[in-house]
Amino acid sequence: KSSFTGLQNYQRLLQDTRFGQAIGSTVEFTLISVALELVLGMALALIMDKAIRGIGLVRTTALIPWAIPTAVSALIWCYLYDGSSGIVAVAFTRLGLIPAPEALLTTAAGTMFSAILADVWKTTPYMALLLLAGLQVIDRGLYESSAIDGAGAGRTFTSITLTLLKPSMLVALLFRTLDAFRVYDLIAVLTKGTPETLSIYAYKMMIGQSNYGYGSVIVVAMFAMVALIAFVYVKILGAELIRE
Repeated sequence: KSSFTGLQNYQRLLQDTRFGQAIGSTVEFTLISVALELVLGMALALIMDKAIRGIGLVRTTALIPWAIPTAVSALIWCYLYDGSSGIVAVAFTRLGLIPAPEALLTTAAGTMFSAILADVWKTTPYMALLLLAGLQVIDRGLYESSAIDGAGAGRTFTSITLTLLKPSMLVALLFRTLDAFRVYDLIAVLTKGTPETLSIYAYKMMIGQSNYGYGSVIVVAMFAMVALIAFVYVKILGAELIRE
C-alpha cells in the first residue's frame, strides 16, 4: 500500500548531492557533445553542399552512423573500447592519450570521454543534415557578389553563410541539446550506467531500487529543465533572430 508523502521527495531532491552530480554529468556531456557536433557538423555540411562529382555518395555514406540504432551503435563502440582487444583502446594507448586500454570503460574520465566520442560519431551526421538544409536555400548570387567585391573566404563565411544559417543552427542546436540532455540508451549499453546522468539516475531509482516516488520526482525535475532549455532557445535566441 502506497502512502502520500506530499512534498517530502522534492525537499529530498534539493538536498541530494547525487542528484547534483547527475546534473553536472548531464550538463558536461550535453555541452561538450553538442559543441563538437556543431563544429564537425558544420564542416561536414559545407563539404556536402559542394557541387562536385561523387558528392551523392559522400552524403549517403555520411548518414550511415545516424541511421544505426543507438543501442547497436553503443554496442559497436563497446567492442572498440574493450580493454583487451578493442582497436580504439589500443590505438589511444599507443598514442599516449590514455594510460591503459582498460581506462576507457573503467574510469570516470574515460567513460565520459567514451560516451561523448560515441555520441559525436553517431549524431554529427544529423546535425550536418539540418545545417545542409539551411545551406541549400542560401542564394548563390550572394557568394558571386562577395567574390566580385573581393571578400575573402573567411569574410564570406562569417558575413553570409553564418548570418543566413542562424535559423537552421538554432533548430539544430535545439534538437540536439534536448536529445543529449535526456541521453540514456547510449550510456546504459556502452558503459553500464556511468557517467550517471539524470536519465540513468532516474532509472536506477525507479527500476533498480523500486523507489517510484523519488524516481518520478527526478523525472519531473528533468522535464522542468528540458522546458527551460526549450524556452531559452525559442523565446530568447529565437527572438534575437527575429529582431535581426
